[in-house]
Amino acid sequence: MPVEMEREPFERLVEEALESIPDEIAALVTNVVVIVEDDAPEDDPELLGLYDGIALTERWGEPAMELPDRITIFRRPLLAFCDDLDQLADEVRITVVHEVAHHFGIDDDRLHDLGYA
Repeated sequence: MPVEMEREPFERLVEEALESIPDEIAALVTNVVVIVEDDAPEDDPELLGLYDGIALTERWGEPAMELPDRITIFRRPLLAFCDDLDQLADEVRITVVHEVAHHFGIDDDRLHDLGYA
């Protein structure tokens, strides 16, 4: 049975996941906004998170006036994926770390090897 959780406590889980990232790594995450959406895109309704931007490894030149990269965490798919609150907290953390890793240019294969896919 899926977990039920309102948006505000879910957003707190996302904030806690972001705060769990070590300071030396978090300091390198620049020009990135993290948002929570209730639903994933219609073409991929089970998607848990999405990184939309240019990885640091692919950037060149001055970042002047660039729009921020976006990390989107999808609330309802994560709730449906989990059986209890402990699993939800773990999956939110894994999803947040997974998407932040994309910001650093780490691909899905490497994330899978590290246990974040």
